[in-house]
Amino acid sequence: MPRVKRGMMHSKRRKNVLARTKGFRWGRKSKISLARTATMKAGQFAYKSRKTQKRINRGLWLININAAVRELGMSYSQFMGALKKKGVLLNRKVLAEIGRTEPKIMEKIAEMAK
Repeated sequence: MPRVKRGMMHSKRRKNVLARTKGFRWGRKSKISLARTATMKAGQFAYKSRKTQKRINRGLWLININAAVRELGMSYSQFMGALKKKGVLLNRKVLAEIGRTEPKIMEKIAEMAK
């Protein structure tokens, strides 16, 4: 069986890890053993934060809708309940954007919901 030298793959793998740690501080950007653990941690934080970000954004949409609807004399729960009864299929993201940028359209939506 012929001998296989793996120098190319070793340096390639090393290069990829160090590329992912570009911009990290201290030895974590240049020393391979520290860089490996740093990339693992960074990946875990990134995964967790992608989930958390969705949660935070939804909360902000609720706050924006509530603020827009309070000016029209309704509460968030009343507004959403009325929309559900009427069968309006606008999601919270869109409603928050409308409430923030287009108050007249939001007023018409609220009137229709009442």
